[in-house]
Amino acid sequence: MVLIMTVNPGFGGQSFIHESYRKISELRKMIDRGGYDVLIEVDGGIDTTNAARLVETGVNVLVAGNSVFNSTDPQDTIRKLKMLSL
Repeated sequence: MVLIMTVNPGFGGQSFIHESYRKISELRKMIDRGGYDVLIEVDGGIDTTNAARLVETGVNVLVAGNSVFNSTDPQDTIRKLKMLSL
């Protein structure tokens, strides 16, 4: 598993760094070219607005903290994230 931080590490609630899509895409290509069995995990700024695109870009594991715990309905937010990442 490779973890890509999609915010500057240090504290929760930061905005997603959009340059991360390019990094994820490049990493996915390297993994696929090499035939490696490696998961890509992302952590930071993950929410319902970017989860689907992240999965499309090659992410296997989404870490969502504030978007879930600060939600008015955490269970619904988790359900939406799961649906977006199918």
